[in-house]
Amino acid sequence: MIGGGAKNEVGGEKSSRVRKGRGSGSNVPGRYVDAVSEYEDDGWNTEPDEESLDTVYLPDGTRKLITTNQSPDIPFSQSINPYKGCEHGCIYCFARPTHTYLDLSAGLDFETRIFYKTNAANLLRKELDRKAYECSVLAMGTNTDPYQPAEKSHRVMREILETLAACRHPVSIVTKGALILRDLDLLTELAEQNLVSVHVSVTTLSRELKTRLEPRTADPFARLRTIRRLSEAGVPTGAMVAPVIPFINDHEMDDIVAAVHDAGARDARYILLRLPLEVAPLFEEWLKNHYPLKADRVMSAVRSTRGGKTYQSGWHTRMRGQGEMANLIAARFAGARKKAGFDDVEDLELRTDLFVPPSGRDTQADLF
Repeated sequence: MIGGGAKNEVGGEKSSRVRKGRGSGSNVPGRYVDAVSEYEDDGWNTEPDEESLDTVYLPDGTRKLITTNQSPDIPFSQSINPYKGCEHGCIYCFARPTHTYLDLSAGLDFETRIFYKTNAANLLRKELDRKAYECSVLAMGTNTDPYQPAEKSHRVMREILETLAACRHPVSIVTKGALILRDLDLLTELAEQNLVSVHVSVTTLSRELKTRLEPRTADPFARLRTIRRLSEAGVPTGAMVAPVIPFINDHEMDDIVAAVHDAGARDARYILLRLPLEVAPLFEEWLKNHYPLKADRVMSAVRSTRGGKTYQSGWHTRMRGQGEMANLIAARFAGARKKAGFDDVEDLELRTDLFVPPSGRDTQADLF
């Protein structure tokens, strides 16, 4: 197992329970692991203490930084993820199953075994310098958060932004991290040339729910201050109410939308809860640990938006769901936007014509 999983001293899987500062209650085995062991309490108190859940940062010597996609229901064709795994610990994170490709768990391993991209700036310059490269918006924060705690010390996102700014390359960012304000100098430089947009994710205004749902993320009101600071600095900033979870945070939609509007967000969007692969059992486990009396009701509502399943991955419906519950949420969100004063805002078109390859090569001369 790469980097070592959050297992007990005799190799068994850690049992499920609420763990301070962590979203997951256990290490659900990945779908590619052939042999699975389970922890069983024999009365000898052999389960390790919480020190085994300390975060470990591991180098990821990737050869390629930019990932491309052809998904017809998302507004970008290429992205960069500076980190694999995320210490924020959001229990609902749809990126959790990516850790199973490393023979690690989508549960506690995803939150405690964080891989950071090495040599990021040089890799990015090399990829942007390819003659075949066509400039289009680079999306960041589409998988794991680029401003999670690891960024404080490893500064991978900072390196990438510095490179993009030097090349005048457009970038869009989604984050829950107030650490983004550290890079306000680069963001304002990019914004002056219409080369950046930011969306800050605001899932709840309740500190109690935030601590349970997204244990190591910024305080809800720190996120509102982040929206305000970015907007006041001239950085186009919107808000993501994501995910909307029936009977957990859906009742907050009106208040969240009003709060982000007051903070200066230019737009507000939402995504319905998604539970692909290993995320579904982890989320159900979380419900039983934190909201046992609501658990069945919540999962019933989730399944009603996914054709009776915990998740459906169909294009154009995976973000919004289907059915009566999904329609009610969509209508309520639209009403909240209107009440808060949001106008219909078209997607911000970032410039691609200013791009200069790192080598400074005259791309037009290459045609002759």
